[in-house]
Amino acid sequence: MGWDSIITEGTVVTATDAYAADVAIQDGKIVAMASDLPRENAKRTFNASGMYVMPGGIDVHTHLDMPFGGTTSSDDFETGTRAALFGGTTTLIDFAIQYKGQSLRQAFDTWMEKAAKRATSDYAFHCIITDLSEARLEEVRALVRDGVTSFKLFMAYPGVFMLDDASIFKVLQAAAGQGALVCMHAENGGAIDVIVKQALAEGKTAPKYHALTRPTTAEAEATARAIALAEMAGAPVYIVHLSCNDALLKVREARDRGLPVYAETCPQYLYLSLENFDVPGFEGAKYVFTPPLREKWHQEKLWEGLRQDHLQVVSTDHCPFCFKEQKELGKDDFTKIPNGGPGIEHRLSLVYSGGVAGGRISVNRFVELVATTPAKLFGLYPRKGTIAVGSDADVVIFDPRRQHTISARTHHMRVDYSMFEGIQVTGLPQIVLSRGEVMVEGGQFLGRPGRGQFVKRATYHPV
Repeated sequence: MGWDSIITEGTVVTATDAYAADVAIQDGKIVAMASDLPRENAKRTFNASGMYVMPGGIDVHTHLDMPFGGTTSSDDFETGTRAALFGGTTTLIDFAIQYKGQSLRQAFDTWMEKAAKRATSDYAFHCIITDLSEARLEEVRALVRDGVTSFKLFMAYPGVFMLDDASIFKVLQAAAGQGALVCMHAENGGAIDVIVKQALAEGKTAPKYHALTRPTTAEAEATARAIALAEMAGAPVYIVHLSCNDALLKVREARDRGLPVYAETCPQYLYLSLENFDVPGFEGAKYVFTPPLREKWHQEKLWEGLRQDHLQVVSTDHCPFCFKEQKELGKDDFTKIPNGGPGIEHRLSLVYSGGVAGGRISVNRFVELVATTPAKLFGLYPRKGTIAVGSDADVVIFDPRRQHTISARTHHMRVDYSMFEGIQVTGLPQIVLSRGEVMVEGGQFLGRPGRGQFVKRATYHPV
């Protein structure tokens, strides 16, 4: 019996276990796991001594090649998936946006076209619904059959993305009937709009006012409303990019009542705070994304939420815009700053460093947050998200001791700054495999555009 490759002498880490084992790979799948597998059978051997052998990361919240605010996010599916792979993320779920007047199928086809020739990693899509009619509800059912088993709705950005409560309720009902999961951007867009207009009228135009006009109460209220609408519809709900303790308390309360409510946070909310806006001139524009940065004390509450499973996932909400030329569109008006930040490359290192190396979570919980739970919630498990016989050989050989200082000078994202500039992390991917193919080794990228595959997802299962 010959194998394409074998990973030896590492510690296999899953969401539940950590043990010494060799891992054999054939035809893109994991085919055997045991101590002391016969190495002479393998065409290639990777020595993982002193390292973790973990499932490839799954980032369920990215925005590649996305038009927004008169420009387009600076990473496309080639540069974005390449940067993801450097960081140990082997599968992305991006967002296909339905614009007003479009069908959901048009949105899906448009994003498939963006990804098909460029993606170097595997990918899937959520569909953003911005325009609801009875025909669209029929399309929800059709897309679920085609493996698009999650949808995103906005309670923010009136006139652009925001849906009213009745529409949200209808989508939740339709999704529940099909086994789909609805992702909610939870902020009270109407109230925020009033606060923003008042701030501009008072001449408050600097980047920091993006954060100061989006209070934590607006996020908490919308989170509670999203949960209530889902409960009435008998539907599960997934709160995206939760940023503050006020919203976390609403999720915790709902989960304590046994409701199928889930939430993610992002590394920016674990590492950055309102204090990041206290920089000279227009530099604060680097930290303009939504929800905004919060007071520093929220960080520890979010880490605690991750530890206690009140939060289930860490994703990035990667939506990069270059500081020069793109962020500068809002030089005189914070509402015109393209809204988003770059993070796709550093998720695993930031969560491992602050979480495991920082003594806040176990290495199993780390794997659960960045790979296993995302795979389970979004219909990719057990094909993705674990190290097991029969799973795709999406494998990261992760060095828990290696240190690195994050910088725009060394990252692989197509953006001219880093939100995490100067932060030193402990724990880095050494070798990254996608379906058994070596994508990253020795700091070199070995993938190619177009090799990534669209992954049809199964329907939602409770976690």
